Amino acid sequence: MAAAFKITIDGWPNGNWIPEEYAFCMQADEGHIAMARNRNPRIAWSGAPAGTKSLAIICHDPDVPAKPDNVNKEGVTVPASLPRVDFYHWVLVDVPVGRHEILAGEDSHGITAGGKPLGRTEYGVRGLNNYTDWFASDPDMKGDYGGYDGPCPPWNDEIVHHYHFTVYALDVATLGLSGRFGGPEALKAMQGHILDQASWVGKYSLNPMVHPG
Repeated sequence: MAAAFKITIDGWPNGNWIPEEYAFCMQADEGHIAMARNRNPRIAWSGAPAGTKSLAIICHDPDVPAKPDNVNKEGVTVPASLPRVDFYHWVLVDVPVGRHEILAGEDSHGITAGGKPLGRTEYGVRGLNNYTDWFASDPDMKGDYGGYDGPCPPWNDEIVHHYHFTVYALDVATLGLSGRFGGPEALKAMQGHILDQASWVGKYSLNPMVHPG
């Protein structure tokens, strides 16, 4: 019997809190947030099915507020009842089939104002993450954010955010994506080509009322 396709992240047990090392922001000693180390965690996979020709890695947070009205504002909270949408933190496609891991810090080891470059690396093709949209109106930070950038949920959000790291085993060597593509485009291109997939989840909050730290 073939081994089941599975992934492992060393940084935290599946379903547990993500350490600040792998986040974009962390709780501050004074004020609300401070910049964190923003390293990608080591992610490894095994048991890819026969016929796998490439892999893809997607990390998304499905708990992002659909409306930004109360986000990071004093005296109010982002209510748990607010509708939520996806925010993509990592989009990496065309990962070579000979690869079995991305090392900790290999795709991100700090905050890069304006974002890391899109396109081909030795471990896959970087797509856009949604910090591209988040920083679009910030003159000091705006740009195309490629590769991994970690959690930075609203510090006044009433709910815990969950980060789903998913590796897809694909039956094509390339998805044919280039330039400014993000999570939705990558997932659309994968349709009909997914042989198997496996996920690892972490949770994170910058609200001390939700996660004391």
